[in-house]
Amino acid sequence: MKKMPQRTCMGCNIKKDKKELIRIVKNKDGEINIDKTGKLPGRGAYLCNNIECLKNAIKTKRLEKVFEQQIDNDIYEKLRGVMIDE
Repeated sequence: MKKMPQRTCMGCNIKKDKKELIRIVKNKDGEINIDKTGKLPGRGAYLCNNIECLKNAIKTKRLEKVFEQQIDNDIYEKLRGVMIDE
């Protein structure tokens, strides 16, 4: 049986299977997007599909530290929309 890759959530700091998490990616141009396929090139960070993890990541500015840049509120709003949809 193939072992599933593990990633750490930026909100709760718990390791989970990669497929259970939402990937946020920063490409080489500095654009930050939500990666639904998990295959976009660039630096990736992961969040649980949980509003509490998103709130915690915003409060601690964890994603901004990982990507080394300011993150617009519209990115956070898109993440909220994705989390509510699923």
